[in-house]
Amino acid sequence: MHQFTVPQFIDVEDKIFGPITVRQFVILLAGSIVIAICYKIFDFSLFITSAILIVIFCGVFAFARINGRPFHLFVLNIIQTLKKSRLRVWNNSSGNKGVDVVTVEKRETNDTQAPIVKRHTASRLAELSLIIDTGGAYKGDQ
Repeated sequence: MHQFTVPQFIDVEDKIFGPITVRQFVILLAGSIVIAICYKIFDFSLFITSAILIVIFCGVFAFARINGRPFHLFVLNIIQTLKKSRLRVWNNSSGNKGVDVVTVEKRETNDTQAPIVKRHTASRLAELSLIIDTGGAYKGDQ
């Protein structure tokens, strides 16, 4: 039998500069480019204010982890949750009253006869499921 090595730690990202991963490096590089653009466009006081905000924003997105997951996945989960409806309603209109299962059996002896139709009620279905769930320990009423 062949021995295969199973990859472990597949959720660990590759490091490029010490403890910095590729994702973190790209986020910090993008933040640096935005700060350089702000330096060319704004006056010095507005540049300092925007640079501090951009450093905080990029630092959080690059290094913060919530429940062991990167911050950008946390933000995506929040957005998806806010898009969904808040109220979830279970429509139990069918209930157990209208449960009616039909099984059809054909007789092999004579093909011209009509098939036998057995109707099972909800209580009989509950009894059959109990027999199956207990592995035959429960024999039923019959």
